[in-house]
Amino acid sequence: MISTPDSLDSIARAIQLALAPVFLLTGIAGMLNVMTNRLSRIIDRGRALTEGHNAHTPSEQVPVNLELQILERRTHLTSVAITASTIAALLVCIVIAALFIEVLLDAHLKWFIGALFTVAMLVLVVGLAFFLREVHLAMKSIRIPNPQARR
Repeated sequence: MISTPDSLDSIARAIQLALAPVFLLTGIAGMLNVMTNRLSRIIDRGRALTEGHNAHTPSEQVPVNLELQILERRTHLTSVAITASTIAALLVCIVIAALFIEVLLDAHLKWFIGALFTVAMLVLVVGLAFFLREVHLAMKSIRIPNPQARR
C-alpha cells in the first residue's frame, strides 16, 4: 500500500492529538511513583513497629497500637489513590489508541474519546483526593517536638 499525502497528514494529526495525553501519562506516572514510595514507607514503618512491638513496656503499647491503626488507614487511602491513578492512566492509554483508530479508520469516535477522557480525569481527581487525605492524616498523626518552644 502506497502512502498518500492525505494519509500521512492524517497520521501526523493523530500523533499531534496524542501528544497531550502522552504528557498526561508522564505526569500520572510521576504521581504513581510518589504514591508507591509513600506506600512503601508506610509499610516499612508498620513493620518496624510490629517487629519492635515486644520490646515496649505495656504503657508504651497504646501509642504503638494507635500508630498501627493510623498506618493501616494510611495504607488503605494510599492503595485507593494508586488504584484510581492507575485506572486513570489506563483510560488515557485507551484515549490515545482511540485517537489513532479514529484517524486511521476514519471512525466517528469523538463522543467516545471525550467521554473516556472525562472519566479518566474524574478518576484521577478521586485518586488525588485520596492521596491528599492520606497526606493530611500523616501530618495530623506526626508531631515533631520544637525544642525552642520550651523556653
